[in-house]
Amino acid sequence: MIYSIPLTVLPLIVFNAVGYSISGADPWAIVLVGIPMMSGVTWELNYAELLIIFGIFMLFFEVMKAARASSHNITNHVLSTIVLIVYVVEFVVAPVAANSVFLILTLIALFDVVAGFSITIRTATRDVAIGNHNDPTL
Repeated sequence: MIYSIPLTVLPLIVFNAVGYSISGADPWAIVLVGIPMMSGVTWELNYAELLIIFGIFMLFFEVMKAARASSHNITNHVLSTIVLIVYVVEFVVAPVAANSVFLILTLIALFDVVAGFSITIRTATRDVAIGNHNDPTL
């Protein structure tokens, strides 16, 4: 059952934990690390960018899960759709989520839903085509 839980819910949990616990200043603008480059400028990584990177990694693992044929795929698709709905509703309703970081995380969740359904349908179509030996058009 834990395999069915969509990983794109993790960035949502992190965003809400940080966003609702820190009031006042923008917690996403805090610079995590600064690395001096050969060009003379300093490359800075802030918490917003780190959360987006984390969301992209979770999306990668979700796509890998969708590529496996499993009985948990349907449950995962339904839960991923629910997570997307939570993202969209929170983006529209909650003031803490009305920013570009949350919009990008919402788009990652949307891509997870669309890619998950598309990959599963494509995998199922391939499995049906391989198993049909009597079709003269193949």
